[in-house]
Amino acid sequence: MKYFVKLIPWLFAGLVLGCKPSPHEDPLQYSSTKPGSVVVYSFAVHPLHNPQKLSAVYQPLIDHLNSQLTNARLELEASRDYQVFEQKYAAREPAFLLPNPWQTLQAMKVGYHVMAMAGDAQDFKGIFIVRKDSGIQTPADLKGKVVSYPSHTALAAAIMPQYFLYTHGLDVAHDIRNVYVGSQESSILNVYLGQAAAGATWPPPWRLFQHDHPAEAAALRVIWETGSLINNSVMVRNDVPVTVRDQVKRSLLNLASTPAGLSILEGMETARFHESDDASYEVVAQYVRQFEKTVRPVERP
Repeated sequence: MKYFVKLIPWLFAGLVLGCKPSPHEDPLQYSSTKPGSVVVYSFAVHPLHNPQKLSAVYQPLIDHLNSQLTNARLELEASRDYQVFEQKYAAREPAFLLPNPWQTLQAMKVGYHVMAMAGDAQDFKGIFIVRKDSGIQTPADLKGKVVSYPSHTALAAAIMPQYFLYTHGLDVAHDIRNVYVGSQESSILNVYLGQAAAGATWPPPWRLFQHDHPAEAAALRVIWETGSLINNSVMVRNDVPVTVRDQVKRSLLNLASTPAGLSILEGMETARFHESDDASYEVVAQYVRQFEKTVRPVERP
């Protein structure tokens, strides 16, 4: 049996990929904030990156939001994989979330509400990465081969790519071997190391991978992309005070208006934050219903 890359310290020092912790693990929190006389709220971001990378990318945003808050502070909370993140919001643990659109629908069921959309809608699409020397040209060339994904609940990086393969004539359950490797970086790295013929991800992690690891990225290419949907949301739990919610929302929506804010957005590979609400994500519910009708249940790989 092949070994699918989840932890490869010899290749990228400090990169933690797809660990499988206990569901009762302590939250991975990264913040320069020290609890004092103000109330501290956790801000949990879904595993766009491994925890160390996510901290480096998103801590500047948290620091900026804290500079705009009065009588409250935020702490960044990372999760080792999608399933741990999903357990956290199902238990209503974080006060704020940055989930993918499918997770957004699930979080609504337990009392979270959308306050913004993170990034432009056209940037939310699945992409397939292959090695330049793979010889793969069409989806049919994947028959009998391995395709890697971060998680079976990753909308842009698993659900949308699998629906793309279905619409291009592949029986996703039988024609290919689907492996879920824990993170966006790991999905890409499995292709680079030859453990998967193709890897699914989405544009922001691919752009960061190209920036951080140009030599490895030079051996890879994007071969197909899906259509776009709606981007990740920012959500707030329904018991967070309105004054705190409104301060965070205002700071997010105004981030692109200053050079410092634009620098933070650039580091996150996010164009800007847009006004949004729960109703905006009905398009995702419709997409998921069609996917589950034709491909597989979202919550079962």
